[in-house]
Amino acid sequence: MLAAAAETPPAAITTEEVLALERLLAHAKRDSGQSRVVADFLLAWWNTGSCGAFDLTSLWALDTDIVADMTTVFGLIGRVHRYPDSLGYEAEFKAIVQSWRPELGD
Repeated sequence: MLAAAAETPPAAITTEEVLALERLLAHAKRDSGQSRVVADFLLAWWNTGSCGAFDLTSLWALDTDIVADMTTVFGLIGRVHRYPDSLGYEAEFKAIVQSWRPELGD
């Protein structure tokens, strides 16, 4: 049964998931405390080893709408088992790395 699950292609990303992810990407491109938290969340998905982990208590500093989007994206990550670059978001994530982790370079 596990082998069959591993061979099953990931489900398509829903419109709700795409919209939530794109709102988070837009937040991460801004320059605020909330933007930093959103960037930390997204970059933990991109590459935890290089970009750092995400402290769940950071959610306490966010507006509830942002937390709802993060919850949706968290579900997406758990469901599709893929990195954001394989979903077509490589350029957006590289831009976030450049903004929030410039020491990592390209």
